[in-house]
Amino acid sequence: MARLESFDKLVSLSKRRGFIFQSSEIYGGINACYDYGPLGVELKRNVKQMWWNAMTRQHDNIVGLDAAILMHPKVWEASGHVGGFTDPLVDCKKCKTRFREDTLPEANMKSKECPECGGELTESRQFNLMFKTQMGAVEDTASTIYLRPETAQGIFVNFPNVVDTSRQQIPFGIAQIGKAFRNEITPGNFIFRTREFEQMEMQFFVNPEEADEWFETWKERRMAFYDTIGIDRENLRFHEHGPDELAHYARAAFDVEYKFPIGWSELEGIHNRADFDLKQHEEFSGKNMGYRDPQTNKVYTPFIIETSAGCDRTTLAAMCEAYEEETLEDGSVRTVMHFHPRLAPIKVAILPLVKKGGLKELATEIKDQLKSHFNVFYDEKGAIGRRYRRMDEAGTPYCVTIDFDTLDDKAVTVRDRDSMDQIRVPIAELQAWLAERILIS
Repeated sequence: MARLESFDKLVSLSKRRGFIFQSSEIYGGINACYDYGPLGVELKRNVKQMWWNAMTRQHDNIVGLDAAILMHPKVWEASGHVGGFTDPLVDCKKCKTRFREDTLPEANMKSKECPECGGELTESRQFNLMFKTQMGAVEDTASTIYLRPETAQGIFVNFPNVVDTSRQQIPFGIAQIGKAFRNEITPGNFIFRTREFEQMEMQFFVNPEEADEWFETWKERRMAFYDTIGIDRENLRFHEHGPDELAHYARAAFDVEYKFPIGWSELEGIHNRADFDLKQHEEFSGKNMGYRDPQTNKVYTPFIIETSAGCDRTTLAAMCEAYEEETLEDGSVRTVMHFHPRLAPIKVAILPLVKKGGLKELATEIKDQLKSHFNVFYDEKGAIGRRYRRMDEAGTPYCVTIDFDTLDDKAVTVRDRDSMDQIRVPIAELQAWLAERILIS
């Protein structure tokens, strides 16, 4: 299957079929902000559900959390975000375009000329990426707080609460899915880099002596996760952070990268954060963040192995992986989204061949039987071929057609999205037939 060469066709499909829309589009849109439409919200929900199942339901020692977006401002002082969460910023004096200094070619920085128009660049200055707001009734007396730039700190500050209430013992993890906000200087590439995004993070607390072993374990587990959502291993790789790339808190770091149309880019980070976070919050809050081993009675500060995945980027990777323009024998081209069945927004389409002769009523009965088990879409409008094509673009794995033979043999025609093969399945066996291929595959 040919690789998607740019995001353009994906953006067009997303608008046409209701995956993703530009935010506030009727007002001209707002840069780097997007809304998930009827298909997109189902796709993204499935990504999150499959991640949540993999990270919590399949482990006895990982629990969930949903921390508040607004947090005490000292959280961000302790984490280093207030003082150090910055990008180097330069402006072009001629065209007024803003750049991150570290993304410009070295030759341009030496000459102080902008690559777009040849204009002169300003001196570099540090730009904090956090969004500020005010909490309080009167703005001039209100305290400054921030929209969280990451979800991880909500996990760290709740470490003592989870230890006290969940009866978990180290090693154990805390998982969270939630929104984060960064005032990016150079957002772009569709939903790859946005100012409002969703993270899927799990922080795994371990004995420092076992940190290296757990780091390797979670590298393997996280790479294996992408198999379950239909991402080809050939389009995935690890990128190790060198000494110049490591964050100040990290002892080791690897990115899981995906081969997007823009090139190899990060999907997820796996980091050995050591004991930096808990010790920082202990220092700034004055609260004990240590852990007492119930077997040895020894008290120590756990190390943290972090797995931090971008939900929007994972959704985008799944869409890139699924997209295909296939030339058929008659020379026509069909666009099809080959989503893994468990990831597909719509699992089954119910299509009566015509609306008369009792077919509509029977199709409605079948829809009602299936809708409590699968996300089902009913469509009775247009030629059956055009309806198939619409479902191909939506990524629906199976179309169920009710025709006049159904009235006699009590069976339906099931069309496979990928092969376009069609077989007859008895109505009485249809639910089990679909479940075997959608839920168990």
